[in-house]
This record gives sequence, structure tokens and C-alpha cells, in this order.
Amino acid sequence: MAHGPRYKVPRRRRREGKTDYRKRYKLVLSGHPIFVVRKSNKYVWVQIVKPQVQGDVVVAAAHSKELQKFGWKGSGNSLPAVYLTGMLAALRAKEKGIQYAAPNIGLHKPTKGARVFAAIKAANDVGLEVPMSEEVAPSEERIRGEHIASYAKMLKEQNPEEFQKRFSVLLKNGFDPENYPSHFEEVKSKILENYKQVAG
Repeated sequence: MAHGPRYKVPRRRRREGKTDYRKRYKLVLSGHPIFVVRKSNKYVWVQIVKPQVQGDVVVAAAHSKELQKFGWKGSGNSLPAVYLTGMLAALRAKEKGIQYAAPNIGLHKPTKGARVFAAIKAANDVGLEVPMSEEVAPSEERIRGEHIASYAKMLKEQNPEEFQKRFSVLLKNGFDPENYPSHFEEVKSKILENYKQVAG
């Protein structure tokens, strides 16, 4: 650990791995709403916040658990779920008159195809401008969950026991992971229909 007369103890949220204060300083100075993506082991949530002196004010938000209202049966933190959650939050932000937001991926590494970029791509796809290089966005196939469906099919054929183990929660809910692409399109259509006044 560093020590000496010039050593400064990092702020608490930086020590806890929650906030990069240099990035946050630039975001606050921009004056724009901030598009925030956070995830846990089971879920993901997307918020559009406005920094205020008293703290961030959430203007619009969506949690992947809310996707169940639109019939979602897949995982709450899979790439398709992250995309749909980002879309839902962006549509709600547009309802509030927001057309632009600065991206904040927190302490996540900007890895190509990462889930955080799926949420940002979803926002751009429905007309909420959130700057992002197309090079880092996940492919359409991965967003639709085709990679999950292919893996599930392979596992079911080669190792049925492992298939049952890996997808036990989904199978218990009556969802076949091989149907991810069609199920994704179905839920996506329901969300867009529900927010058709601001979609596009």
C-alpha cells in the first residue's frame, strides 16, 4: 500500500470500486443527462439521471425484472435482456423530452460487445442519442440471443444433463433457451407497441 506525507486516501466510493471521479467530473461539466448502466449477477438496470447539487436525480429508469410484464421469460442479465432494458429506459426518457444523454459505463472495461454497449445501442436504435462507436456494439445476432440458442442446442444434443443443469431456471419457467431469438423479437415488438408514440 502507498504511504508517505503526500499520499491521499482515495474517496470512499472509489475505494469501493463504485465511482471513477475523473470521468464523473467530465460528465457533470457536460451539462447533459447521463445514461447509466449497472448490473448484478441476476439483473441489470438502466437509468437516465441529471446531476444536481443535492445528488443525481433519476429522470427515467428500467430494471430487467420489468421485462416480465411484457412476457419475458429469459435471463435477467443476458445480452438480449440488457438490450431490451436499455430500450425501455430510453423510451421512457424520450417520453420526458430527453433526446441526448452522455454514456456512463462506470468502472466497466470498454470491451467490444459488452452488455453495457447493448443497452447503449438499444437507446440509439429508438432515437435517444447516446454516443458510442459502432465498433464496440454487439452484433445483431448476439443481441437476439442466437449465440445462446446455438449453445443450448449443442448442449442438449451432446450433454443433456449439463443442458438441464445450465438452463435449469429457464426450463423451470417453461422457456426453451433455443427459442431466444424469436422470443426476443416478440418482447421487443410488445415494448415498441407500448411506446409507439415515442419509438423511432
